[in-house]
Amino acid sequence: MKNRKTNEVGQNLTPRASKTAPKTSAAGAGAAGVNGGPPIMPLASPLMGKKKKPFLGMPAPLGYVPGLGRGATGFTTRSDIGPARDANDPVDDRHAPPGKRTVGDQMKKNQDDDDEDLNDTNYDEFNGYAGSLFSSGPYEKDDEEADAIYAALDKRMDERRKERRELREKEEIEKYRMERPKIQQQFSDLKRKLAEVSEEEWLSIPEVGDARNKRQRNPRYEKLTPVPDSFFSKHLQTGENHTTVDPLQGLGGLNTPYPGSMTPGLMTPGTGELDMRKIGQARNTLMDMRLSQVSDSVSGQTVVDPKGYLTDLNSMIPTHGGDISDIKKARLLLKSVRETNPHHPPAWIASARLEEVTGKLQVARNLIMKGTEMCPKSEDVWLEAARLQPGDTAKAVVAQAVRHLPQSVRIYIRAAELETDVRAKKRVLRKALENVSKSVRLWKTAVELEEPEDARIMLSRAVECCPTSVELWLALARLETYENARRVLNKARENIPTDRHIWITAAKLEEANGNTQMVDKIIDRAITSLHANGVEINREQWIQDAEECDKAGSVATCQAVIRAVIGIGIEEEDRKHTWMEDAESCVAHGALECARAIYAHALQVFPSKKSVWLRAAYFEKNNGTRESLEALLQRAVAHCPKAEVLWLMGAKSKWLAEDVPAARSILALAFQANPNSEEIWLAAVKLESENNEYERARRLLAKARSSAPTARVFMKSVKLEWVLGNIEAAQELCTEALKHYEDFPKLWMMRGQIEEQCENMDKAREAYNQGLKKCPHSVALWLLLSHLEERVGQLTRARAILEKARLKNPQSHFQLLSFCLILNFTPLPDSSSKGILWAEAVFLEARPQRKTKSVDALKKCEHDPHVLLAVAKLFWSERKITKAREWFLKTVKIEPDLGDAWALFYKFELQHGTEEQQEEVRKRCENAEPRHGELWCAESKHVLNWQKKTGEILALVASKIKNTF
Repeated sequence: MKNRKTNEVGQNLTPRASKTAPKTSAAGAGAAGVNGGPPIMPLASPLMGKKKKPFLGMPAPLGYVPGLGRGATGFTTRSDIGPARDANDPVDDRHAPPGKRTVGDQMKKNQDDDDEDLNDTNYDEFNGYAGSLFSSGPYEKDDEEADAIYAALDKRMDERRKERRELREKEEIEKYRMERPKIQQQFSDLKRKLAEVSEEEWLSIPEVGDARNKRQRNPRYEKLTPVPDSFFSKHLQTGENHTTVDPLQGLGGLNTPYPGSMTPGLMTPGTGELDMRKIGQARNTLMDMRLSQVSDSVSGQTVVDPKGYLTDLNSMIPTHGGDISDIKKARLLLKSVRETNPHHPPAWIASARLEEVTGKLQVARNLIMKGTEMCPKSEDVWLEAARLQPGDTAKAVVAQAVRHLPQSVRIYIRAAELETDVRAKKRVLRKALENVSKSVRLWKTAVELEEPEDARIMLSRAVECCPTSVELWLALARLETYENARRVLNKARENIPTDRHIWITAAKLEEANGNTQMVDKIIDRAITSLHANGVEINREQWIQDAEECDKAGSVATCQAVIRAVIGIGIEEEDRKHTWMEDAESCVAHGALECARAIYAHALQVFPSKKSVWLRAAYFEKNNGTRESLEALLQRAVAHCPKAEVLWLMGAKSKWLAEDVPAARSILALAFQANPNSEEIWLAAVKLESENNEYERARRLLAKARSSAPTARVFMKSVKLEWVLGNIEAAQELCTEALKHYEDFPKLWMMRGQIEEQCENMDKAREAYNQGLKKCPHSVALWLLLSHLEERVGQLTRARAILEKARLKNPQSHFQLLSFCLILNFTPLPDSSSKGILWAEAVFLEARPQRKTKSVDALKKCEHDPHVLLAVAKLFWSERKITKAREWFLKTVKIEPDLGDAWALFYKFELQHGTEEQQEEVRKRCENAEPRHGELWCAESKHVLNWQKKTGEILALVASKIKNTF
């Protein structure tokens, strides 16, 4: 083996000789001292004249082994190479891949790696052998330098040829694409010509037919029909030879030893037919026998009951949602915690609950009982044990817990809960109170089980044991008589001087017994006493207490609390804003008396503030009575006589109550306070016209035109004459008004509409055109002119007018909407567009796309009433009644002035709601008094409907709505 190794080393060194020779000679040329020091000077010697060997004093070359060249190598023993191993012995690596799992495989693989393929077929004249001849040798530093030099040369040569190579490749690609163009490029000229194809030519192109044959167009699946029994019986009787297997050959024992005859049984006696029914019975019998043999074999298998097996499977279904491995890990972890710290109660509780979750209830009970032994002073462990144990056992566990923890309130409560009889519960709680008399919870639980008289006695004892419990004092006061309750509350104040609830209860007690004059004194004393005892007065908490008093019916106490605390902790400049917010909050919470008290206090502080009076008036209008509203308005006009709206609200209230003389007197006083006020003049005219006093209305308007001439006064004058049928007078007044107010678009509209009513289309067109010259930005005028042209059949002119209006009013969404509807295309609203465009866009879509469009509309205009109304109509069209009603309610809540929403809502309730729901919608609409909406204004402003009430107009608009969506 040593000789073979020496020869291998020699072979390895021989090819490297030429490579390492220059290196050695170069090193010898500059011989120096060892380790790169200065040259060593030779000593004087008789041998100085002899020539020195060139390698003496030089460091040994890399990889040099002394004596290796002449074969003087050291010997190797078994201890150097390890024990001898057989070729079939397994290797040390347990996870070795196949083919490397024995010593022989490893040796064979190493030998194959050492042997290089030096065959002539693997030799090339330019590149040499495919593999490197020196691959088995070490990769030295000079090899790395040589590889770097060759790589740099290759890179340099590649850069020199890069431009020419890229240019050549580009030319080849272009040439290839010219020779073999893509299909898309071949038909590009034809595709450009498609722009010249008209719609008729496109529709006239015939459809491409199906060029496949009939069998390919209508593939039929292979049908397999079972062979009937008659086929077998027919061929069985014939004596012909067949190429198929005889069905009787597979049935052993059917052929008898006598030729020409068969065993009776499968053949029907007297006939030659085969009885297939008996064959099926025999097959079933054979299968049953085999199954019975398998199930009853000696190998341990038994007969399986299918029903019982399924029942067992159901019982094995785990009741927890975790993984089995997680349960095992948790169990081991908790076991470690219990063993490490056995006196840690949470470990026992967690272990028991883990077993309970996994369905092992008995194991959980055993664990928790062991936990009670290890942690007898932990009430949590005892309570968990009582929870896991069944009824009687749980009682025993609780009794044992009481012995260990006689002061535990929770254990006593649990013991009372385990009892089913009320007497037993009382007995347990009284026993608990003997041991724990200071527990408020025990007293409250025990009092709840007693009758009122016994409860009063127990509460008397409870307040002695727990004198700092407010709840016990208040409960005792509620059970006592008036005089005793006063004494109880006085004792409670002495024991607990820092609690506000005792004072508020005392005030409620006085109010309930008719001593309302004492309520304010008690609340004032409460504030003073609490301040003296260092209690901070929290304004929000006191207002909440006032709201609770309001809901309980203690109005005087509620108002007294509001008056006492409403100004605490508020800066002077923030009082008005803060009080209005508090009033709105109380209204939202349903505490109307609190809100009324806040408004009353604010009016005392700000008696000349018109906004406060208006808020209070609207509050009384929505939540109060007519008498309270009128009383408030009388006070309001006394303090703010210049506030026209307050006078008008008072007059309207009287008019709605059908007290016309009182309304006239209020308006007369308003005239005195506000002479020449347009609003008051028009209100007086409306009052007289609504009560059929047309002459008085004419005189008022004539006086108003002379003393306070405005465009609205003239407009109302024209409107009165128009609705009364005096067309000539209306035209004269309109002409006179336009001389003074030619930039008021409504006068031009009325003039044109009067001419339309008289069928003078040319004069109406002239009026609209003149009005548009003076008022080019009036959208309503443009629309009226467009509708006029549409009525006379000039649809092209109507489009031109709308196009011109769109240029004059680029920001008007109403004009754009009409333009879109007439031209019948879908608008594409951007983020700045109004909701009415989005609402119409929803229903211009096809039915399947409406829902998606509505979602986009809500994203762009979330709180727009038109979008909300469109969504409600969409749910209505899909018969989603509940959702449609919800969206209708949202719409009328956000914009109660939109009459179209009320009309659609009322129409919806007429179809799908009850009478109560219909009446509720009608009343809410009358209270809201809507004035806007396309459908609403078309009816409310019609000359024939000028005297109709809001409810009548609502019914009229709803009757004309058709479910076209």
